[in-house]
Amino acid sequence: MSKLEWKNKTVVTEFILLGFGNGPELDYLLFLMFLMTYIMTITWNTFIIALVVADQSLHIPMYFFLGNLACLDICYSSNILPRMLLSYLSGDRSISVAKCFTQYYFFGCLAAAECYLLAVMSYDRYLAVCKPFHYLFLMNHKLCLQLGAASWISGFLSNSILTFLISDLDFCGPNEIEHFFCDSFPMMKLSCSDTHVVGLVTSFVAGVCSLPPFLLTFSSYLYIVITIMRIPSSTGRKKAFSTCSSHLIVVLLFYWTILAVYVLPHHGIQISLYKVFSISYTILTPLVNPLIYSLRNEEVKKTLKKKYIAGFQIVALYFNNKMK
Repeated sequence: MSKLEWKNKTVVTEFILLGFGNGPELDYLLFLMFLMTYIMTITWNTFIIALVVADQSLHIPMYFFLGNLACLDICYSSNILPRMLLSYLSGDRSISVAKCFTQYYFFGCLAAAECYLLAVMSYDRYLAVCKPFHYLFLMNHKLCLQLGAASWISGFLSNSILTFLISDLDFCGPNEIEHFFCDSFPMMKLSCSDTHVVGLVTSFVAGVCSLPPFLLTFSSYLYIVITIMRIPSSTGRKKAFSTCSSHLIVVLLFYWTILAVYVLPHHGIQISLYKVFSISYTILTPLVNPLIYSLRNEEVKKTLKKKYIAGFQIVALYFNNKMK
C-alpha cells in the first residue's frame, strides 16, 4: 500500500467506549444510577415544559427561557445516557465511527447552546431585578424569540467546524476511547494524524462558546447581588440571596468544568478527573436545572398548587356524578 493510500484510508471502523471501568457489579450499580438519573431528568424537564405551555400566567420571558432550557436538557441528556445504558445492558461498548462523530456533534452543539442560553437567562434576571420599570419594554416578545433562536443556532453552528476537523483525522488504531461518550480530546488521542492544530481550534471554539457567556452571567449576577444589598427588608434580602446563590452555584459549576476540560491546558489532567468534570456538565446539570430554576420558584409552586386543586375538584366532581 502506498503512502498516499495509507494516508487517505481510515482503518478504524468502530470505537470502544471504556466508560468507568469493567466488572459486572460496577456495571449493575452504574446502570441503576444512570437509569434513575435519566428518568428523573426526562420527567422533571418534560413536566416543566408542559407546565409552561399549559399555564397562561407562565407565558412571560423568564419561563419562555426556562422552557427552552428544559427542552435543551432533554436533548442533551438523551444524546449520551441512552447509549450508555444500552452498553451496560448488552455489554457491548462498541460504537461505529459515524455514530461516534454524530454523538460528538450533537453534544458540542447542545453544550454550546446551553452556555449561550444560561447567559441569556442571567441577562433576563438582571433586567428584571435591576431595571424593573423598563423590563417589559426591553425584554419584549420579539427579543425573547430572537435571543432563544440565537442561542440554539449559535450552538449548532459553533460545533460544525470542529466535527468536520475531527472527522477528517485518520484513525489507524488503537480504538479504545478512555471516556463514557465520544468527546474531542479522547478521540484525538487515538488519531495517527497531527492533532495539534485541531486541538488548538477546539480549545479556541470552546473558549468562545463558554468564556464570554460565563463573564456575562457572572457580571449579571454581580449586579443582581449589588441590587439585592439595597433591599431594606432583611427577610427579602435573605430570600433573594437564597435564590440567587443557588442559581449562581449551578451556573458556575457548569461553566468552570467546561472551561477546565476544553480551554485550560489539559495535558496534565488525570482521566478520572476528566470524567468527573464531564459528568458534571453532561449528566448532573440537566438533572438539577429544573430543580434549581423552576421547582423552587414561588410562581411555579403556586401554579402547581392551583393545578392540583383544580385536578382534585375535577376528580371529586367525576365521582359525585358517578354516584348519582
